[in-house]
Amino acid sequence: MSEWSSKAKDILDCHVHMRSLADEESMLAIREATGIDRMVLVSIQNPGEGAGLPQSLYMKACHSSLFFVFAGLNHAEKLSGGKASTPSLAEQAAAYLEMGCDGIKMIEGKPTSRQKMDIPVTDPYFAEYWERAEELGVPIVWHVNDPEEFWDPDALPGWAKERNWGYGPDDVRKEQLYAEVDEVLTRHPGLRIIFAHFYFLSADLPRAARFFDEHPTVYFDLAPGIEMLYNISRDPEAGREFFLKYADRIVFGTDLSSSLSVEEGVIRAGIVYRWLESDDTFRVPEEADFLLGPPEDGIVRGMALPDVALARIYSGNLIRLAGSRPRPLDVQAAIAACERLASIAEAMSGKRAAETDAAQVAERLAGR
Repeated sequence: MSEWSSKAKDILDCHVHMRSLADEESMLAIREATGIDRMVLVSIQNPGEGAGLPQSLYMKACHSSLFFVFAGLNHAEKLSGGKASTPSLAEQAAAYLEMGCDGIKMIEGKPTSRQKMDIPVTDPYFAEYWERAEELGVPIVWHVNDPEEFWDPDALPGWAKERNWGYGPDDVRKEQLYAEVDEVLTRHPGLRIIFAHFYFLSADLPRAARFFDEHPTVYFDLAPGIEMLYNISRDPEAGREFFLKYADRIVFGTDLSSSLSVEEGVIRAGIVYRWLESDDTFRVPEEADFLLGPPEDGIVRGMALPDVALARIYSGNLIRLAGSRPRPLDVQAAIAACERLASIAEAMSGKRAAETDAAQVAERLAGR
């Protein structure tokens, strides 16, 4: 079976990527075909291209009831050696919320990001941002770490190798990244964070439980990382027990992308649905997207969670963090922000501002 439809009546996906301004119809078709009611567009910024956030703002402006936007931080000033000027991270977070964004997306914790900007999240550079985020109570989807096999050349999956997601002795270590997060949470215990991809603790559920118990305001999302499903499927009863105990701390996510075909989107979402809702034993379908790996990689065993737990995971927990409906967007503020992002891209990379996604979004929104 290559498709699986959820029986849930309200599904919010906290982890979706809007890749290109040209993907509007594709994103809408994937949302409808997967049965997902509302999506969070996690919007990692590419400051040199003026991309990442603008296309998400466009979707929010045009389809206001369907798309939340969690805005990524812009580090152009640091990355460009001062060629571009950006507001402080704290000012950015406050401005995004005032504009009508629903939360913040952080990639600062993935080792590839550390390669680009080697600044720990415990550095003074982030200090005011963490204070402001805690004060505002803003929900944050934060990618920290990667699967443990990414540090092992012999175990690195082919799809990860093609994206240069393998790490060596010169890269930050997994435990160092976890230690930095612990320090941030100790300093700011009120932060409301959804750690993406189950915080890459799926192979160690006792450690995941201790983390939840020590930090009562944090959550995990279920965006695969297919290794998450394989790890938990090794002992589905222990997995089910964990999910029942912490049903209030787990948020549905898929890592869907607007660049997928509709079939690939349905398969990706269906794998997570089937894992949560059924007691089936199955493999990833051959037609699945490349990042889920080949079917022979492993077995998935469903947990057959009860409806009360599914309701919390599919929608209740995210509603508690971000509200039941996306916040209204201040379109004029979004236009101004996109124009600034276009100028930053030009200053940083030399790309003409008018050629950026940011400038195109500003023009489209101004013409609506």
